[in-house]
Amino acid sequence: MMNEEKEAYEADEKHTKKDLMKFLLPSLFGVIIFLFPIIDGDSFNIPLGIITEFLIEFLSGGLSAIITYTMVLSTVLTIFAMIMKPNFIMKSEFLKNTFHVSIFWLVVRILGTIFAIMTFHEIGFTLINSEITGQVMFGLLTSLIVWFFVASYLMPYLINFGAMEFVGTLLRGTIKPLFTLPGRSAIDLLASWVGNVNVGVVITREQYQDGYYTGREAAAIATCFSTVSLPFCLVIANMLDVGHMFPIFYLTIVIAGVVSAVIIPRIPPISRIPDTYYKRSQIHEEIPENTSAFKWGLHQAVKRAKGAGSFKNQLNQGTEIFLGIVFVLLPQVMAIGTIALIIAEFTPVFQWISQPMIPILNLLQIPEAAAAAPATIIGFIDMFLPAVLASGIEAEMTRFVVGALSLVQIIYLTEMGTLLLISKIPVKFSHLLIVFIERTLISLPIIALIAHMIY
Repeated sequence: MMNEEKEAYEADEKHTKKDLMKFLLPSLFGVIIFLFPIIDGDSFNIPLGIITEFLIEFLSGGLSAIITYTMVLSTVLTIFAMIMKPNFIMKSEFLKNTFHVSIFWLVVRILGTIFAIMTFHEIGFTLINSEITGQVMFGLLTSLIVWFFVASYLMPYLINFGAMEFVGTLLRGTIKPLFTLPGRSAIDLLASWVGNVNVGVVITREQYQDGYYTGREAAAIATCFSTVSLPFCLVIANMLDVGHMFPIFYLTIVIAGVVSAVIIPRIPPISRIPDTYYKRSQIHEEIPENTSAFKWGLHQAVKRAKGAGSFKNQLNQGTEIFLGIVFVLLPQVMAIGTIALIIAEFTPVFQWISQPMIPILNLLQIPEAAAAAPATIIGFIDMFLPAVLASGIEAEMTRFVVGALSLVQIIYLTEMGTLLLISKIPVKFSHLLIVFIERTLISLPIIALIAHMIY
């Protein structure tokens, strides 16, 4: 630890009540919103999920039009920025990063906007606007835009007021050796695990861009912990008619997920991503001599809260996060997701590439291996597709295995994968594909073993 940091600690060792409240109240609010479980009907949810689901239902009539014309605006501004290079865009770091993109991403945005217009107005090719391609993506995006709206404005209370510093200092001795990650990632890991998959990626992205994670750490968190929410796990279990086994079903997901999270950061491609920061490192988790972890964590938390700024600062940050996501994500997810679903639904590509999974499933003594094989691979495209393909399989054990595996694989190109690719986290498409295969091969034997123990 640097001398000035020691001196600052000694000077601030006695914090005022106001300093402590600035750390405690916003941090507690953020933790409750993102992490506190609440019984919601027959399942559990978090306050963020309850707020979001209420708004989705309240705004349902106009969301399709909102996402369509948001994409139109994004694409028009992108074309304008690429051709005209106006000063108000080129001199703004936020606007330049949002609208001045490569030719590849320009083409993707144009395609996504065209697909959205065709789907919204139900015109053009059925291949694009059908209920199993464009309409599926529309349903996903109407949910995503509300999730991101709510999370963008509430996220600053989880990451800006010291909660991550305090918990990080206390848990560094566990998180670092177990997952090769900084202690402060503990809250990120929990938020990514129990909350919405995309919200977890955005939290990780913001922490990376602010200098709290290295590229390797951010990639490891995003590809190992950005699981779907617990309520969605229950939806998949019920789709596959294994809902009556949900406690053991979810425990299986947790066990396989944790084992994968221990292994994946230690092997290529994640282990080969440089441990370098996007900005200067902001991590100060090393505890000085003769100081308790609690006192040092509290010092770091209060220091962080003091620099968090005003309510207006949090609003501005939330607005920038939200606009940066929707202008970039919506057209690109629409394009990539629709094309991926067309390939999955109208071509035999996944039947072909899933053939190597048949002998593996047979080796693990999974019934109906040939029918289950495509469902073990197609999750790379979208989280719903494995359950759709496996719902007709007769063997309950096989449906259990496919469902649990699809929720541990994590890499879903239609949303989480695309969000990660367009972020500044140094992850490539090839990385996502390899990690998906690794997670499949690591998790499948564990899930199969548990399934054999209960069936």
